[in-house]
Amino acid sequence: MPLPTNSTQAMIIFLEHLEVERNLSQLTIRNYSHYLRRFVDWMTEKGKTEITDLDRDLLRSYRLYLARRTDDKGSPLSKKTQSYHMIALRSWLKYLIKNDLEVLHPEKIDLPKAESHSMKFLNLDQLERLFLQPDLSQPIGLRDRTILEVLFSTGLRVSELVNLNRDQVDLERKEFGVIGKGRKPRVVFLSERATEWLNKLISSREDNWRPVFIRHSQRKPDLLADGIEMRLTTRSVQRLVDRYCRHARLPIKITPHGLRHSFATDLLFNGAGLRDVQEMLGHKNIATTQIYTHVTQPQLRKVHQQFHTNDLTKKT
Repeated sequence: MPLPTNSTQAMIIFLEHLEVERNLSQLTIRNYSHYLRRFVDWMTEKGKTEITDLDRDLLRSYRLYLARRTDDKGSPLSKKTQSYHMIALRSWLKYLIKNDLEVLHPEKIDLPKAESHSMKFLNLDQLERLFLQPDLSQPIGLRDRTILEVLFSTGLRVSELVNLNRDQVDLERKEFGVIGKGRKPRVVFLSERATEWLNKLISSREDNWRPVFIRHSQRKPDLLADGIEMRLTTRSVQRLVDRYCRHARLPIKITPHGLRHSFATDLLFNGAGLRDVQEMLGHKNIATTQIYTHVTQPQLRKVHQQFHTNDLTKKT
């Protein structure tokens, strides 16, 4: 049965394909749905209800719309967010062409040039200053210290961290498995320090809730429930990392992803191979991991100093 050309119907079928056949995470599907629905709504406002109506002129007009769009605070969409819209649209068109629908070829869609961002990471002294900020006399302080230690020990994405359950963490073997981006599984290893903090945290808990990291506000009285609704959110982790960074008076603003950067750079500084770091981070492509090769600069400086001619008065 051929695919419908109606944009809304074709989009729904594509989203179902992502869920059933490609087995993408619900978060990824939600993002695709958000970007594509914005496009379909824009097309509908233009009086175009068929995906086959999309041509290069309409595409150019849509890109201009995204570039000029602002949020409630008057801020424009970042180049990165605009790029996500185009990636979703390009994936959708590829699927439609694969299913014999004559639509605009996805190769006609160029991605916006990415904004340049300097990578932020902490050195060991700065990390120690950060780790000392939580108040360990309080349950929240113990939880937060453990979060900071585990983020740096494992290089977990914040979404992977908050989804951790007690039964998946093997404290004896100091490892556990996670399902990362693109449903890619990997094994994550804990340092001795992170293992000790996780032991302290779990031993201090009086509940039977599954999540490793829980909220300490709006606690439920039933300690026999699985406590899934008490799971800490990614936004909460982002806020607590930001708060402790400010308390530590660090010279840079760091995020949970910045601790992931710190994990990767620490490995490379100490001689780990790029392929090994790729596996530990759960990157699909080595090109993504290569952003960390800035850590080789100290070695390059030594080579430059040792072999570059710095005295032109010397005779050969």
